Amino acid sequence: MASNAFLIIAIVLASFVAANAADPDITSDFIVPNGINLDANFFTFKGLKNSLRGASKDAPFKVTKATEIEFPALKGLSVSYASLQFAPNGINPPHTHPRSAELLLVVQGWLEVGFVDSNNTLFTQILGTGDMFVFPKGLVHFQVNKDHKYPAVAISAFGSANAGTIVIPKTLLASGIDKEVLAKSFKTDGQTVNKLVWAATSN
Repeated sequence: MASNAFLIIAIVLASFVAANAADPDITSDFIVPNGINLDANFFTFKGLKNSLRGASKDAPFKVTKATEIEFPALKGLSVSYASLQFAPNGINPPHTHPRSAELLLVVQGWLEVGFVDSNNTLFTQILGTGDMFVFPKGLVHFQVNKDHKYPAVAISAFGSANAGTIVIPKTLLASGIDKEVLAKSFKTDGQTVNKLVWAATSN
């Protein structure tokens, strides 16, 4: 009897955690910031146009976001987009999104993508134009354009108005974590850590 009660409590708690794992529900149709003149323009975002025309000339990888920060109409609606531009050999380094899964659609070229699950299993795939891949919420993942000649472009959809991005190399190496801690964690020496920190902070 006690074990049944414990099971019921565990199920209720698990349901509560799952229900609160996404963006909070709003109690209105949408949220309008103070001082905004509400018309159709508020619900329109034109900031992705240039990012769909090929790779950026500024960098090997460039992301253009349409989150609640760039597009305030998304606040409270649990959706957002990002356009990812890859120059030849461009890479979106290992990173996570703590508040959402990511659904990626390749719209130009091809990409190698992958993620690592909580059992440390790596799942990789080669995606061509029109192919989609989903990265589960919070798991480390990456995308790379291994084409040496042609760029690639992808669109990512998120189930959060602000999915957040934690870039693993910069988070570990450029955040000020003590270098001795890093050296012990990676089982290497301080000189190697210094080189890695320099590389992470010089971009």
